[in-house]
Amino acid sequence: MIFIVSGPGGVGKGTIVKELVARDPTLWLSRSWTTRPRRPGEPADAYEFVSVDDFMARVDAGGFLEWVEFLGNYYGTPMPEPPPGEDLLLEIELVGAQKVHVSHPDAILILVVPPSIEVQRQRLEGRGDPPERIEERIEKGRREMESGRAIANEIVVNDDLETAVQALADIVSQYRRLESQA
Repeated sequence: MIFIVSGPGGVGKGTIVKELVARDPTLWLSRSWTTRPRRPGEPADAYEFVSVDDFMARVDAGGFLEWVEFLGNYYGTPMPEPPPGEDLLLEIELVGAQKVHVSHPDAILILVVPPSIEVQRQRLEGRGDPPERIEERIEKGRREMESGRAIANEIVVNDDLETAVQALADIVSQYRRLESQA
């Protein structure tokens, strides 16, 4: 199965997904590539941080499941190769999620949203985004949440980390049960 976790910047997708993967060894997380610089305090393995030239060479070689330019940087999901018996988990922005959903309509799209715009702004500030980037992300996030709600299979409000992680784990279990019954 393919599970896609998406949502606007600052909703805590990465934190939730990291915790979910630690709890469920049958989920294989694909690590996205990006041309953006690493944020202060961001783990080195949060993305594969690459140059624009390296990214575009991979595009030319057909090496991405999906890729997109987002706020002046490129992001992409390498062609996944999960080990046998593991489900693929993608943590990607909404345009990429929509692309994967088109090519894999059976993928389960889970939209993570903040409890409020104010909380989203605080999280963006807390991770070190510059003020002008925060406002861009907030505005883009409003549009993403609107279009994401229209296509998501499930929606999780991240107002409490443990609750959000458990909600995602429950969603994964529910869809696995449904698939095993099919």
